[in-house]
Amino acid sequence: MGGKKAVKPKIYATLPIPTDVEKYLSEYCEVRKWTGEDRISRDLLLEEIKGVDGLLTSGIRIDEDLLKSAPNLKVVSNVSVGFNNFNVEAMKKYNVIGTNTPYVLDETVADLTFALILSSARRIAELDRLVKDGNWNPTKDDQVFYGLDVHSTTLGIIGMGRIGEAVARRAKFGFNMDVLYYNRNRKLEAEEKYGAEHCDLDSLLQKSDFIVLLTPLTPETEHLIGEREFKIMKKSAFFINVSRGKTVDEAAMIRALENKEIYGAGLDVYQKEPVEKDNPLLKMPNVVTIPHIGSATEKTRDSMMQRAAQNIVSVLTGTGSADSVY
Repeated sequence: MGGKKAVKPKIYATLPIPTDVEKYLSEYCEVRKWTGEDRISRDLLLEEIKGVDGLLTSGIRIDEDLLKSAPNLKVVSNVSVGFNNFNVEAMKKYNVIGTNTPYVLDETVADLTFALILSSARRIAELDRLVKDGNWNPTKDDQVFYGLDVHSTTLGIIGMGRIGEAVARRAKFGFNMDVLYYNRNRKLEAEEKYGAEHCDLDSLLQKSDFIVLLTPLTPETEHLIGEREFKIMKKSAFFINVSRGKTVDEAAMIRALENKEIYGAGLDVYQKEPVEKDNPLLKMPNVVTIPHIGSATEKTRDSMMQRAAQNIVSVLTGTGSADSVY
């Protein structure tokens, strides 16, 4: 007689899963998933996860309320490098492991960072609208189209992690930029490879032509950049945020732009997402606004999903290693 068939752990996914990833997950787990077009409602999510062992998600708030609703939950696998949606202390209390997807999105986010730098400095979005609206008048002095150079300027990176290093490499070897960085710990390899100079935050803000914010959102980094910091920046400086919206005091940034304390900004993230329609940033021609697309390419998102799937399987089967965030 055959032995009793092993019961597969149950997982629930709150977002679409590529076919190959679902096939992989199904080898080890019983998979259920949300198939609605909009994000799953909180009430429905709490019902769906009552008996699950693992949750595959992105951006869903993981708090004590959710953890109480899922007594069997062992792991939450975030399809993101960030994990500010995790209440880490509550997860520790309930012995739930949290994982993320580092490494696979570094180069893609660095590409986007430079897209924002270039688009802001050369006014790409603004001038694209001008042409499409039929307002290109070749008889006018073309000084009205002038932007600012990116090459041979100074880039300041706040948060020199893996993405920061990828940005520094592009800056140094692609655009001959001087690179300054502010980080809790010195990155000697980045200093050696890219000539990056470690400095305090105020010095970076005072000297940089382009300031890129790449810190994770933590209690220490919330509103890291506010009114005081914007006043320290050059009036010709561009501020680029590809971290999290709450790392910046958005009201202070708006005032700095309105008062011409800085030249412009390139933003992928915001204090409230989606951005409210009356947000002054949406009316500013010197601000490039994109909808939180840092890692949004098909190849990278598939790689993130694959890594997230491997993480959840590793934890639930006790095999391999997972990218645990604590």
